[in-house]
Amino acid sequence: MGRIKTKLIKSVTNEMFDMHTEEFTTEFGQNKVLVNRFQSGASKKLRNIIAGYATRLKKHAIKHAL
Repeated sequence: MGRIKTKLIKSVTNEMFDMHTEEFTTEFGQNKVLVNRFQSGASKKLRNIIAGYATRLKKHAIKHAL
């Protein structure tokens, strides 16, 4: 079982993912840098959770694009 994402995490990540879909990758480290650039005021923990969820969304998008 994974951790449950709150509405805040999902809404912020989905908004960011919709605006910058091409820039996000399936690599957590690269997404962490992108989230840090897009959300300047986010804490370290919040940044990591958003980057992880964005990574999951990108992997899901690639898998279902076939």
